[in-house]
Amino acid sequence: MTPIKPTKAIIAAAGFGTRFLPQTKAMPKEMLPIVDKPVIQIIVEQLVAAGVTDVIIVTGSTKRAIEDHFDRSEELENELRLKGKDAFAEQLKEIAELANFVYLRQKGTPKGNSRPLLNAKHLLKDNEPFFYVFADDFFRCDVPYPKQLLEAYEQTGRPVISAVKVTPNDSKRLGMIDIDGQLDERTFKVKGVVEKPGPEATPSLFASVGSFLLTPDLLKIIEKEKVGAGNELVLADAINEYAQNNDIYCRFIEGVWHDAGDKARYLQAIVDHALIDNELGTDFREYLRRRLSEDE
Repeated sequence: MTPIKPTKAIIAAAGFGTRFLPQTKAMPKEMLPIVDKPVIQIIVEQLVAAGVTDVIIVTGSTKRAIEDHFDRSEELENELRLKGKDAFAEQLKEIAELANFVYLRQKGTPKGNSRPLLNAKHLLKDNEPFFYVFADDFFRCDVPYPKQLLEAYEQTGRPVISAVKVTPNDSKRLGMIDIDGQLDERTFKVKGVVEKPGPEATPSLFASVGSFLLTPDLLKIIEKEKVGAGNELVLADAINEYAQNNDIYCRFIEGVWHDAGDKARYLQAIVDHALIDNELGTDFREYLRRRLSEDE
């Protein structure tokens, strides 16, 4: 039987973004720009390209700017049209029409990266698969990364987590995947995920990064609210328990992974996107060459 196609996505966007203070005191970290587009818009666009029609954003008390960004601003659109800037006006209109947006305030303790799932589960049907993504992890790729997860899900009918190959040092800060068999060139069965094991203890150099295609049966484990590391609800713990009795897979994403929650990687994301920008790329590349040669 063909698996049900997911049309809903939950985006976890309640974090304070403390690594980017003082910038994120008043502006959500999810609204940090990659050249001229906020991170969360890039994520939403890729979800929509994979067939998502309903985007559920779990936010915190300082995240009103996210709602404003995806809302219509007819006054601004009209002002732009009066000035002959129809293309900009149309672009703003299209952003608001990308999907149906639902906003929830994160609530409940303990917190953790599973809490947004519990806050949003009442908006999901009992048999409905769904995407779950963190609002500061994304890929630059030819095939949208949620669509790549969807391809693996349609092949297996089981939950799928995104994976990338990282350096040994990265294993100190990421969840590392314990592989248990290969389905095809880019799809692997998952035995478990070890959170931040470090180079000496990591089961592989394959990291789980912040995008998932999950099924409702995994939610039942999360609903037990078992507290994990840091006195939080840790998604990796639920995945590990699920994997003991059920198949779960990872898909190595074809593309360039960016972690906009890390300062250095955020800068890399800006440079990466600026270099491929049709208007900026050529001049920016020349500037980088000139600037780097000055330091030699």
